[in-house]
Amino acid sequence: MRSQPPEPTGRGVLRGAVAGQRGRIALASVLAAGHQGGEALVPVVIGLMIDQAVATGATGALLWWLAALAALFAALSYCYRFGARAAERAAEQAAHGLRIQVSRRVLDPHGGVEAGRLPGALVNIATGDAKRVGAVCGALPFGIAGLAGLLVSAIALLRISVPLGLLVLLGTPPLLALAHLVGRPLERRSGVEQERAAHASGVAADLVRGLRVLKGIGAEAAAVARYRRTSRTSLAATLRAARAQAWHDGALLALTGVFIALVALVGGQLAMQGAISVGGLVAAVGLAQFLLTPFQIFSVVNAELAQGRASAERVASVLAAPPAVSPGRAGLPDPLAGTVRLRGVRHGALRGLDLELAAGELTGVVTTDPAGATDLLACLGREVDPERGSVELDGVPLAELSPEELRGAVLVAAHDADLFEGSLLDNVLAGAGAAGAERALVAAAADEVAQSLPDGRATRLTERGQSLSGGQRQRVALARALAAEAPVLALHEPTTAVDAVTEARIAAALAEVRAGRTTLLVTTSPALLAAADRVVLLAEGVVTAEGTHADLVRELADYRAAVLA
Repeated sequence: MRSQPPEPTGRGVLRGAVAGQRGRIALASVLAAGHQGGEALVPVVIGLMIDQAVATGATGALLWWLAALAALFAALSYCYRFGARAAERAAEQAAHGLRIQVSRRVLDPHGGVEAGRLPGALVNIATGDAKRVGAVCGALPFGIAGLAGLLVSAIALLRISVPLGLLVLLGTPPLLALAHLVGRPLERRSGVEQERAAHASGVAADLVRGLRVLKGIGAEAAAVARYRRTSRTSLAATLRAARAQAWHDGALLALTGVFIALVALVGGQLAMQGAISVGGLVAAVGLAQFLLTPFQIFSVVNAELAQGRASAERVASVLAAPPAVSPGRAGLPDPLAGTVRLRGVRHGALRGLDLELAAGELTGVVTTDPAGATDLLACLGREVDPERGSVELDGVPLAELSPEELRGAVLVAAHDADLFEGSLLDNVLAGAGAAGAERALVAAAADEVAQSLPDGRATRLTERGQSLSGGQRQRVALARALAAEAPVLALHEPTTAVDAVTEARIAAALAEVRAGRTTLLVTTSPALLAAADRVVLLAEGVVTAEGTHADLVRELADYRAAVLA
């Protein structure tokens, strides 16, 4: 029996990001270590030049040491340039890989990620948090380079003076341990900062998306107040994280300054006692000053690690989100007739719903509770599995079918479906061939939309189709759904923003374009319901009546109230 892969964790995400870029990180580490090692050797070379050339007055030796110093600068410059490039590439590639993983999980047909998360929060995780985790891959080579610089400094100091070398070697580990302790508050507050910022982004995206609706109901003030509260909470978390960052950097700088002062003090005492030469003293002081650079590097790397760990936890929470529906292993019936049966379905507002959609039939469904329509469509599209009962396609339970395969046979078109950036025709052809596009455009009256645009069907639409009116967007979205020619198509209020004349034209064309295929219209539009072969009334989660639109209007007051109000 195959073992299940371990659930993603923050450490696992961080470890995976680093492992995926180990080649680039290794190259960057070698080059960056060469840079820091070269920087550490500069004061050593200057000290040797003083002792062997300046103090002795040997011109030839001076020129030789000057050439050696120039070569050293050229080498460390080369190492820094290409080391930084490799580190940056590792960071960007790691962040890109995580964005792909998060996007793939968000778009997984099994769902589950969106539960409890706003779309803007998911975007923030896929961008900001992924970038912070990737930044760890870019910081690690410099951390290794800092250690290399310390090692070269310690060896050089040991050669100059054993006490100085031992001071550096024995003093560095406690300093690094203190740096790790200092970074813990930053890690905690960084996680809170990102969480609050992601929530604020999610609220902002949610408000912008519904801006027209908010203006229509006069709720702008309430929306602004809601965002202001969320933004203030995010700002407070950001300020706390900034204070933690400042305290972290200041504490490390103070510790480093004390340590360097101690090294310089010991070196000065040794020079006064004659234990080291003038060149040795210059080298020792230069090395003491150089030690500031590795410790500054450790400060930056430590901060990046703290923030990266916090972001990795958030990325892992998305990757580890349980799916909303289980994977299925059964195949679609062949041939597919398109008969859909709901047997005792209980989910949300549905209370033991029994309903059959005959193959090739155009069925209208009217619900007295809007939640019932939402829950019905969620079960048909297998966004969720019902709490009890089953939904079947040609006798095969949907729970036994994989969501990917099912959605190729059953298409649920939401009433608020978004359009994409691109041409009008590209939107209609998304997921469909060009053969059915023309019929779909005409049936949805989207051909009239194209005629009204400056470049016709080639007109570029903005994000979510905001350059179109509400009715125009609905017609293009309906054309896209019809062009897919799915064996089973469920449409949810496809004409709410369309004028009455256009709606009547669409209703007349629907039956023709969907002839021979199962179609469900969840709507209260009299024009669409009149075109249906059969209409079903859902009240309190169960079927309470069915018949033709004309019969139900004549016989049932509840039905008249739902569709004629």
